[in-house]
Amino acid sequence: MQIHKISRIVFFAFAGALLLSALPRATAQQPYKVLAHWKLGGDGFWDYLTADPAAHRLYITHGPRVEVLDTRTGKPIGAITGLHGTHGVALDTAGSFGYISDGGGNAVVVFDRATLATVATIPAGTNPDGIVFEPATQTVWAFNGRSHNATVISAATRKVLATIPLPGKPEFPVADGRGNVFDNIEDKSEIVRLDARSLKLTATWPAGCDSPSGLAIDAPGHRLFPVCGGKKMSVIDSSTGKLLANPAIGNGPDAARWDAKHKFAFASCGEGVLAVIDAAAPGYPTIESLPTQRGARTMAYDASTDRIYLATAEFGPPLAPTPQQPHPWPSIVPGSFTILVVGR
Repeated sequence: MQIHKISRIVFFAFAGALLLSALPRATAQQPYKVLAHWKLGGDGFWDYLTADPAAHRLYITHGPRVEVLDTRTGKPIGAITGLHGTHGVALDTAGSFGYISDGGGNAVVVFDRATLATVATIPAGTNPDGIVFEPATQTVWAFNGRSHNATVISAATRKVLATIPLPGKPEFPVADGRGNVFDNIEDKSEIVRLDARSLKLTATWPAGCDSPSGLAIDAPGHRLFPVCGGKKMSVIDSSTGKLLANPAIGNGPDAARWDAKHKFAFASCGEGVLAVIDAAAPGYPTIESLPTQRGARTMAYDASTDRIYLATAEFGPPLAPTPQQPHPWPSIVPGSFTILVVGR
């Protein structure tokens, strides 16, 4: 009888341990929802968003300016102005300077993060778009959409170190912190790997899906997450280029982000869906497709608060086609530019 009693105790202790081990994953999978709408107004299109968790700031490229918000209140802190057509913002590791890819000005603009004052303008290639700060070499990488190359800048000297040719039109870059930079090549459906020390392209791999735009990285896990047309994300081994999975996402994605704590990959999609992929589960399942708002295709993720920020606006009728823009974007309703705050 005593043996049976001990067996029951062991059984229930084991079952309880299993239940407790399952709780963090269950908690992590609580659904996301839209928590707030921060209406900023203003005219013109927007592109990438960048979160600075330590400073509680959100940088938003918005036409010829970069808006800066306090993420605790949603209120504007200021703006970096006098630009031509902004795309992205990269932040240094020291907390001192930021770098804007000013596509309309074919330049990278350096600003002081304390004052938001512009301190340098560095010529780049044609239409610098995606931009990333590479911490191992303290360099800034601007990927030039029209000249199909990457401009590499020393953060210390603010001089161009190299211009690296690329096999096609680059989109969003990420760095692994160990001296590797990765970027999507949209028109070739490829991913390139570049060595920040030798300043050379070291690998070209299939993206595993068509027209990759946004890209996220799990650096310790050696995983890349490009988002593509056809409602697909790819999961790529960043060491070998091997395709591991193709989770389902929404239509028209333009950004991907990584949540290291919960092992989630996010895809923001222009049809008005935020896809959440569980990278810790077998097969990389899509565990949520959150309705957001039409046009909410770029985003930032703040790991300190588990908040996602999406940019969009209300849209009117399509603009008239031109030879330069045969398939133009729809018009934007004046004053409707908004940031959506997503969390749990």
